[in-house]
Amino acid sequence: MRIGIPREIKNHEYRVGLTPGSVRELTRAGHTVLVQAGAGDAIGLTDEQYIAAGSQIVANAESIFSDSEMIVKVKEPQPQECAMLHKGQILYTYLHLAPDPDQTAALLKSGAVCVAYETVTGEGGALPLLAPMSEVAGRMAIQAGAAHLEKPKGGRGVLLGGVPGVPAANVVVIGAGVVGTNALQMAIGLGARVTVLDKNVNRLRQLDLAFGNRITTSYSSAQNLEEAVVDADLVIGGVLIPGAAAPKLVTREMVKHMKAGAVLVDVAIDQGGCFETSHATTHADPTFIVDGVVHYCVANMPGAVARTSTFALNNATITHALALASKDWRQAMRDDIHLRNGLNVALGRVTHEAVASSLGYEFVNPLNLLE
Repeated sequence: MRIGIPREIKNHEYRVGLTPGSVRELTRAGHTVLVQAGAGDAIGLTDEQYIAAGSQIVANAESIFSDSEMIVKVKEPQPQECAMLHKGQILYTYLHLAPDPDQTAALLKSGAVCVAYETVTGEGGALPLLAPMSEVAGRMAIQAGAAHLEKPKGGRGVLLGGVPGVPAANVVVIGAGVVGTNALQMAIGLGARVTVLDKNVNRLRQLDLAFGNRITTSYSSAQNLEEAVVDADLVIGGVLIPGAAAPKLVTREMVKHMKAGAVLVDVAIDQGGCFETSHATTHADPTFIVDGVVHYCVANMPGAVARTSTFALNNATITHALALASKDWRQAMRDDIHLRNGLNVALGRVTHEAVASSLGYEFVNPLNLLE
């Protein structure tokens, strides 16, 4: 199969779909890999490294899209990239379609076979292709939150860990999944007071056993959530419903009653955000203020640590990339229900139930397209 790796063009996106190591795995399996010139330059992955791994360097994105049977990216295709996709071509990347009707419509029009990293499943309901970026984003959320609590950046002027004689900041983490767990680990390490909320009492029990009195666990009822948010210096939103829009857990009314200069970091912004006052921002202009509260809602947070993120992502994505390339995509999905769960759009149909429900499309069972 001919596999294309275009340079990412989203604002401040420096990651790349395949590392030279992943290219080597694919070329050793007999596939041809086309890499756009300079695709990895921003993170120190040179064209020479890609050539040594067996890839061909292609001058522009147009040639990558026209000559490839499968496109491997990191972020969702931008409008000009959607326009270059063609019928039956495989697109393997993050999509986050539920809050993005324009992208969904463009992918449907293209007729491409679109596999979303974020809905590929694993054993026990895990999301193994989302997990690495959730780990990165959870840790970055604390770094970003701590920085924006500084007065020159609009915050309250609070040091996250405090100092002897001065209390540490009060950090609230909503969601005890991968994002939340990584966020609370970082917050604890910096000496903050941490409260984590979730509806899964078993998960809260696990965290209590692991961290003891270094955190406070709380069931995420409306009252508990409101009380925690209003008292917080920093709130991390890390909730996820696979494939669907994130629930708006923190209301505008709650934000009105927060402390002036408190900070909200909405890690769920790729799926529409879990704060009612959120809208997506960029690394170039990462924050805005609503009712005196700083909102950090960067939609591709891991892109800021692009080298770490690229290698972590490739560790998770290469196995399915090999399966898609080495088999007909239909056969690959017949063989693996977890990969099949990643199929969001195919041949002009919406094939993920949560996406269809969120955007009002008819859901087509992917099995119907695999015969």
